Amino acid sequence: MNESKSGGPRVLIEDWLPVTELGIESRRERAAASALPPLSFLHVWWARRPLVASTAVVLAGLLPAWTRSLADAFPDALPLRSEKAYHRWLFHLVGIWGDPIAARRAYDAAVASGQRIPNPYTYRQAFRNAIPREDIDLLHDVLRRTWGDLPLVADPTAGGGSIPFAASRLGIPTYANDLNGVAVSVLKAGVEIPARRGLDLKPHLEIWGKELVRRVGSRLKEYFPSGPDEVVATYLFANAVMCPRTGRLVPLMPDKWLRKQKGKEAAVRLVTVLDGNELDEPMFEVLTGGSVDSKEASLGTVRGGNGVSPYDGLIIDGEYIKAEAKARRMREILYAVAVRTPTGERQFRAPTATDLDAVSAAAARFDSVRPEWQSSGVLPNEDIADEANYERGHRMYGRNSWMDMFTPRQALVHGTFSDEYARLVPEVRQALGADADDVLFELALMQGKALSYNSRYCRWYVSRQVIAQIFEKHNFSFKWTFAEFEGASALYSWCLDQLVDAYGGIAKLVDETGASGLVNKTPLQRRVTITQGGAAKLPTVDDKSVAHLCMDPPYYDNVMYAELADFFYVWEKRTLGRIAPEFFNGISDRDNEAVANPARFAAMGKRKKELADLDYESKMTEIFAECKRILRDDGVMSVMFTHKRAEAWDTLGMGLLQAGFTVETSWPVNTEPERGAHQEKLNAAVSTVMLVCRKGKVDSGSRVFMDDIEEEVRSAARDAATRFRAVGIEGVDLLLSTYGPVLSVISAHWPVYSVEAADDGRSRLLRPDEALSLAREEVVRMQRRRIIGREVQIDNHSDFVLIAWETFKASEFPFDEARRLALAVGGLDVDELAQARIVEKKAGTVRLLAPAERQRRGGDDTSSGVRLEATHFEYMNDAVDTVLHLAALDGMGQAKTFMDRLDLTADQRFLAYVQGLVNAIPRAKVKGDWVIPQAGLLDTLVTAYLPEVTIPREPAFGSVMSKQEPLFE
Repeated sequence: MNESKSGGPRVLIEDWLPVTELGIESRRERAAASALPPLSFLHVWWARRPLVASTAVVLAGLLPAWTRSLADAFPDALPLRSEKAYHRWLFHLVGIWGDPIAARRAYDAAVASGQRIPNPYTYRQAFRNAIPREDIDLLHDVLRRTWGDLPLVADPTAGGGSIPFAASRLGIPTYANDLNGVAVSVLKAGVEIPARRGLDLKPHLEIWGKELVRRVGSRLKEYFPSGPDEVVATYLFANAVMCPRTGRLVPLMPDKWLRKQKGKEAAVRLVTVLDGNELDEPMFEVLTGGSVDSKEASLGTVRGGNGVSPYDGLIIDGEYIKAEAKARRMREILYAVAVRTPTGERQFRAPTATDLDAVSAAAARFDSVRPEWQSSGVLPNEDIADEANYERGHRMYGRNSWMDMFTPRQALVHGTFSDEYARLVPEVRQALGADADDVLFELALMQGKALSYNSRYCRWYVSRQVIAQIFEKHNFSFKWTFAEFEGASALYSWCLDQLVDAYGGIAKLVDETGASGLVNKTPLQRRVTITQGGAAKLPTVDDKSVAHLCMDPPYYDNVMYAELADFFYVWEKRTLGRIAPEFFNGISDRDNEAVANPARFAAMGKRKKELADLDYESKMTEIFAECKRILRDDGVMSVMFTHKRAEAWDTLGMGLLQAGFTVETSWPVNTEPERGAHQEKLNAAVSTVMLVCRKGKVDSGSRVFMDDIEEEVRSAARDAATRFRAVGIEGVDLLLSTYGPVLSVISAHWPVYSVEAADDGRSRLLRPDEALSLAREEVVRMQRRRIIGREVQIDNHSDFVLIAWETFKASEFPFDEARRLALAVGGLDVDELAQARIVEKKAGTVRLLAPAERQRRGGDDTSSGVRLEATHFEYMNDAVDTVLHLAALDGMGQAKTFMDRLDLTADQRFLAYVQGLVNAIPRAKVKGDWVIPQAGLLDTLVTAYLPEVTIPREPAFGSVMSKQEPLFE
């Protein structure tokens, strides 16, 4: 059998992974909310990996690399006959039953031309395809031959469950663990229960779910009245404070729009005077169609945290608003109601006295039941923890407990569900016996869906005419206006539909995959084990029992799971906790969560980030050490990691090295949803890098220093950048694609020592970032040559601008990446670039300044910047920006005169830099206008006066893939 360098069976992922196809299908899977896998609709969890990528990595980490002996062992198996057929079989097992590259090429061409074409994706998304039993049986036979038995796949930080779902669906023994009780509940409901019960559970969910919804609705009906010939769907509220000068109530509304659809416009108008009398509280009138003044509808009563009084037109200071909120004097006011007519059409109307009375009655009812409900465990009574990274207004505006996230009527709705659920538990257990708790567990997830869409933090999404869930962004950002779901008949019936659809979709994917075939009629057995606890200690997993440890660990400081999950945790421990109390204890465990959480170290002042980094590294080292314990000596560990910051890679890499793993290879796969080409904003990584690891060799005792392996590191970075750019990896992701190969070099020689000694004079272990910096240098050098088209030296200021545009495809990008890029291109720092008026420093980011923003005064002085009276330039970026500024200011003729006066058109450095900018700056247009004005100016300048410079072919910029449907016939 073909062996890896570490002695175990060499697996497919060590030689090959179809990164281009997986990238296309991953982005297609996440292109639109309606296209997501059903697991995503079961319950909110953050940073789920695409199923297509997860499935491919699980399989490629288990399947052996193709050999002739493998083909000979299965002479009748056509998928194993050749390496090419074997690779096609992986596509088949993953569910990619078409040609993603050809489809995407046709899609990009359609976007570029603006033409409508038939949908080029003529095949279903990968996760929708059920793998036939014959393929599953062959897969299992190959795996038994490779590993001795069906191998165990383990994910110790399983989160939303993409990896364990992918493994269990294919009948591969699966173990999944997570620290957070909410995540473990999602794993149980979305992976373990469907693996055992499949579609057989769905009828029970429908029967008992409808009964639960009926009981909740009957208790709440009086608090949600509908008028004649209408059914209320949504209530729209604004937070409000008293005007400090007039003492009259001011609704704080960013704008007054209800709907912007042409011909069906709707907006509200504030009525402050009625029949000649000034009102203490405004009334609202709904305007529709031609009666809507769009300019007036766009004017709000709050901007930038400050209010504007509709009574005297003067500013209400933001600090006053916060003080009123903290003193519990901020209240909400109902300003519009969305209803459905008998024809199903959505209309808006102003609130009526009946609506307002119902709100008041619900508040009174909640006040009367709250003490009993809190003492009996129906309602949460926990405060929001002081330790917070997501304090985006909730504490600033007096929201200190989890109950403060809800209005009294919303809390009454959620409390009623919790109360009725508790009453239902013994009835279901009596009726269904041993099967009851699976039904109850799934039904409890309705609460999570309801919480997501019914709180003070759910805004009205005007463009889509829906309620936006609280976690449309990963924080608790304060909302001046919010939407409330009709709570008696609409909310929980919708949640039940969502649950049944999601569970049914999951179970269908499971049941249809590997369904009994013509030959093998026995049902496919699926073994799934779910545990809760820290990944640094997995007591139920035996030593050396896992063949493929496939994990998607927490991403440094990207998501603070515990803080976000507590929004659900405090409610669900009172519902789900009745069925699985072991999952819920207090609040989410922050102390043992493996994230770089500066809030935990806030008392340490400026050292909090440093300590958070050290804490993350320590915990990841412990997790990887436990992974090493449970991994077979011949096993493989795949680590999926997405982060654009070098510190994240440095800490993760150090954890892997210290735990004793070697990085055998790595693969960058574009897994993140695409951004439109017109979004000239902060660039972000879109690739997940798959690190393929093995247990490392024993330290030989010899000392290896960075100098000894520097050329090997540089060569690995060059090779990776060349290889992955050839398959479409660009920008930040091209840099990231080199990190895995560089870690591979370091890990092969570990321990490696830095050339710089520690403070005590002793040899210091190398930090991965010291080697990653070499990778960045190599990529920068290669990019400069490629951007311009030849090897040429310009100057370090111009190099920075060129490589920044090429790398980030945006004028704004992270400060950390700017700092590292500046160092890589020639020992610069960001302060020097800011002084040269190349960038503007902002909070955590930098922005490339436009030519007009770089103008200086001072005639012939040699300072950097745009200088209209200059007679020479030291830096070519200053020369080009001066020309572009003149062109924009006085026309291309004046720009040509300036170039002639300084003989710039004969300066090869000038021409090389112009060529580089033309190639590097995104040439995107929206409705015929250049998104980045410099690109348009350069285009005209080159066309008119610089024949030596080549304008690139217009690129096929793809917009967000969820927008693809209008392109198709």
